[in-house]
Amino acid sequence: MHQLPAPEALRQRLPSVVFDLAERFTASGFELSLVGGPVRDLFLGRISPDLDFTTSATPEQTLEVVTGYADAIWEVGRDFGTIAIRVGADTIEITTYRAESYDPASRKPVVAFGETLEDDLYRRDFSMNAMALRLPQLELVDPFGGHADLSAGVIRTPGAPSSSFSDDPLRMMRAARFASQLGMGVHDDVRAAMTDMAERITIISAERVRDETVKLICGADPRAGVDLLVETGLADQVLPEVSALRLETDEHHRHKDVYQHSLQVLQQATELETGPDGPVPGPDFVLRFAALMHDVGKPATRRFEPSGAVSFRHHDVVGSKLVKKRMRALRFDNDTTKAVARLVELHMRFYGYGDAGWSDSAVRRYVNDAGDLLERLHRLTRSDVTTRNRRKAERLAHAYDDLERRIAELAEQEELAAVRPDLDGRAIMDLLGIRPGPVVGRAYQHLLELRLDHGPMEHDAAVAALRAWWEQQPESRSSETAAAADGSTTTEEAQ
Repeated sequence: MHQLPAPEALRQRLPSVVFDLAERFTASGFELSLVGGPVRDLFLGRISPDLDFTTSATPEQTLEVVTGYADAIWEVGRDFGTIAIRVGADTIEITTYRAESYDPASRKPVVAFGETLEDDLYRRDFSMNAMALRLPQLELVDPFGGHADLSAGVIRTPGAPSSSFSDDPLRMMRAARFASQLGMGVHDDVRAAMTDMAERITIISAERVRDETVKLICGADPRAGVDLLVETGLADQVLPEVSALRLETDEHHRHKDVYQHSLQVLQQATELETGPDGPVPGPDFVLRFAALMHDVGKPATRRFEPSGAVSFRHHDVVGSKLVKKRMRALRFDNDTTKAVARLVELHMRFYGYGDAGWSDSAVRRYVNDAGDLLERLHRLTRSDVTTRNRRKAERLAHAYDDLERRIAELAEQEELAAVRPDLDGRAIMDLLGIRPGPVVGRAYQHLLELRLDHGPMEHDAAVAALRAWWEQQPESRSSETAAAADGSTTTEEAQ
């Protein structure tokens, strides 16, 4: 059972700024309490990165107390009762007791300041976050059984879940996020309210939904969080492509359960992340989200063949496009979106290697196409093996071991991580006597293809290959005609 450390141990674990602030507020006649996540984390035996306080002081009174003490002060949240300060390395939020409510049709709270600590705790999202430590005496205030819920591993709301989620629908996403981060289940009443009110999440901004999604995917048990979103219908609103993976029951078992397979791949991908000094330090959102989304193209590409088999041709390409569309809707940045979509597009590339083998050219192309995503692609491809057929799983593992060995050997010989044509753009322009433009890009791509097919080329061989290509291009004939008409010479002739 989670226990709060003894007062003396607490004083050693909490930063001194906690007690410095407590002295300043109490000396001015105000109450101050540490509240929410930092208190919850004390029970869990960890130090919270955030320090959140609640006080009986108004924002104006809080400013008076901290002025001259804080190194920096921000008043952006003043209208909502929050003053943020920095003291040394600590960034702190101090919020006046609140008893807010939300307009049912709005994303923004209607703020009403409360009179007591208990009023403030009642409005918080979950009972485990509705605990406070009165300062400076370190008295635990837990009116809604947050400690008991932590010990039982259950997520409950201080009041009726329907009221809490009506006030702030994002709390439904937070419930799934905490299920992932803390390994806790949700109370039946919370699950029912999430199911009944799932559509209300649509009034929340895409950015806030995105941020909760990232935290959920990067949690200790993302599978549990995703499953909760799907079961309650929240995923229908925020990640409908994942819900769609639950293809109707196939009574003849001609294909595996795509949804459960995707959850298993997500779980296995998290297990293949490395420590901070490894190539893919966890938690890695790009790898995890690609693992979850890698098969989202299957529902749109499923075909029942005359033989009775089921096919999903080009589901990798279709899935990549769906991933881009969803991540753009959730306002992900371009780099993250491109990385996840590229992994989804490439996740089938390996299959067939074990049967037919690959030439060195094919291995180079695999590395080149993956680019800086190669280590993630290794892990995604290995995670995609969920078969219960032990012989098949071992065969695929051995095949990928062999591919990684060949990549390492070629990399040692050819510096595969930075494959470039043997002539750069400037050399191409000088040799062909052309200016910057699309033709240079075409020439560069041709030389890159040769590099991938045959490995490094000597300089003279690369020049000869470029000239042979140039002779086949219509631009070469037009440039010769123009040169003859005005009596000019090309760069190559001048040399």
